[in-house]
Amino acid sequence: MVGAGGIGCELLKNLVLTGFGTTGLGKITIVDLDTIDLSNLNRQFLFRHEHIKKYKADVGGSYRMLRCQLSFIQVAKEAAQSFNPNVRMEAHHKNIKDPQFNIDWFRQFDLVFNALDNLEARRHVNKMCLAADVPLIESGTTGFNGQVQVIKRGETECYDCNEKETPKTFPVCTIRSTPSQAIHCIVWAKSYLFAEIFGTSEDDSTELNLTPDAENVAEIEQLKKEAQALKHIRASMGTKEFSRRVFEKVFTEDIDRLRSMEDMWSPITLRRKPDPLNFDTITEAALANRLDGIRLEDQDQKVWTLEENFTVFQSSLKRLSDQLIRRRAEAQEGSTPPILTFDKDDKDTLDFVAAASNLRSQIFDIERKTEFDIKQMAGNIIPAIATTNAITAGLCVLQAFKVLRNDYKNARMIFLTNSADRVISSEPLSKPKPDCPVCGVCRCHLVVDLGRATLEDLVEGVLKDPLGYEDFSISSDAGGLYDPDFDDNLPKKLTELGLSIDSLLTVIDEQDEEPRVNLVLSFSAEKLPEEPNSEPTAPVQMTENVVIPKKMLPESTQTAAGQNGHSHAEQINEVAGSKRKRDATEVGLDDLQAKKKGKVTQQNGHILNGTSKDEGIMLGDDDGSGAILIDDD
Repeated sequence: MVGAGGIGCELLKNLVLTGFGTTGLGKITIVDLDTIDLSNLNRQFLFRHEHIKKYKADVGGSYRMLRCQLSFIQVAKEAAQSFNPNVRMEAHHKNIKDPQFNIDWFRQFDLVFNALDNLEARRHVNKMCLAADVPLIESGTTGFNGQVQVIKRGETECYDCNEKETPKTFPVCTIRSTPSQAIHCIVWAKSYLFAEIFGTSEDDSTELNLTPDAENVAEIEQLKKEAQALKHIRASMGTKEFSRRVFEKVFTEDIDRLRSMEDMWSPITLRRKPDPLNFDTITEAALANRLDGIRLEDQDQKVWTLEENFTVFQSSLKRLSDQLIRRRAEAQEGSTPPILTFDKDDKDTLDFVAAASNLRSQIFDIERKTEFDIKQMAGNIIPAIATTNAITAGLCVLQAFKVLRNDYKNARMIFLTNSADRVISSEPLSKPKPDCPVCGVCRCHLVVDLGRATLEDLVEGVLKDPLGYEDFSISSDAGGLYDPDFDDNLPKKLTELGLSIDSLLTVIDEQDEEPRVNLVLSFSAEKLPEEPNSEPTAPVQMTENVVIPKKMLPESTQTAAGQNGHSHAEQINEVAGSKRKRDATEVGLDDLQAKKKGKVTQQNGHILNGTSKDEGIMLGDDDGSGAILIDDD
């Protein structure tokens, strides 16, 4: 069970009472990263008040952690076992995107249940199940609405076959210059300040609308200069002056600049001038009150004072800095520099965003929020309904019976709608969409000697011969690696490009006429023999013969072609023009252009592989959003 939240608790209970995980019926595996909060108790019935702040899952954490407290997952496991003492369960307190949960790990299961509460994690599990060829039951709730979807590679649509709702964006000038609501300050702390110090530039943010127009072009240019100044300050991370330099830059100097723009604060605008903060003054007040950052961070339902927010800001800045410095020291030479990303369930990042946003609110005379409220707003969380979770979890198990009988003909996509009749409706499963960038692909598994293999070995020894590619490009989660106009990476080892057995590569056929569908490559690492007196074994080898089908034309195009008598090749040229262009969101074109400029992008997540197949069952409830958004933190 990837997560043990609202749907997860109900799902685990249902499986245990139905007999899954007992002798002869495999084992139930649970994965969760979260802790138990007071807000969980209204819908996560496996937990009680005494479990608050204990982890929902555990995978052999430190001895000290296990000795001092039960983990969240351990609590869920023991509560579920009280319903059926004969059940076999395995609990992991981990992030499902950790490298240990690779394709090998996924392949041991007969079935995976997804009940996640963010889009990124849902897409990750969807990709992993497709790569491992394991059926997935996707589910989610938002308020009184619910959804259950059966996903099977080659049989049904996958989670990414249909476009998901675009996250809400905010005008950058409102966020950076004239905030008027707490959410503006929260987005500033999460998508600007945190990203500029510990992650990537705001240019990559999905919450800031950086499109310039006649009114904001000058302001955006000024904001970019400020971002450059923060990058210089970031170079001092780990020094005694680092926290002061960050604080004075964003809470003093930037605010002084805004105050100097008189037109922005004229009586006509009805805006009040912001008040900059003084580092020394607040430091003295915090010391006088003997504030303890660690103690304050546990008071997440209290509105912190100015000095308390300052103390938490300093404490979380130090913790995050230490974490990033440690990761940099552990990173392999030549690999992509590590970064930190915001996670509402990670205490260090949440503390930073909560304290920074409240300090920002103080400056602009906006009501400060509790850390609990900020977590809901930063994570785009919608309140969950316990009965909706229960109904959705029950529907998941009913679909599971059909999947285990391989009866996809009678499996259904099910919707629970908030109507006067509280209708449960269903429809037959749809076939995979040929143009889906995730499941509408061909797959090939390779054995790679990571100590020797270069990108050229892959290009020349596999893709060009025997697969016969001519005009093509290669991309990974980190961005573009190769195309006919960009071959700088060919001599580099795959490890130098940030690739490992956790990576997936996508090969896009760029032929003008009758291009083939995208090819997804996964890896197994193996030391391939090198005989001293003979030609060494190729460092990249295919494990299977692959036939890569050609892309299908849209049905409307095929019909029109039948009427005008054009050839199949002519049809493709009519649809694609003189040269087929890749969609930027599908193949990371922006990242590829950045590579051409000598920039390095960070790999965002782990796509893994494996080969084994054992008996078992897996569930999920941790992260996701889409047609139905799980709101379960």
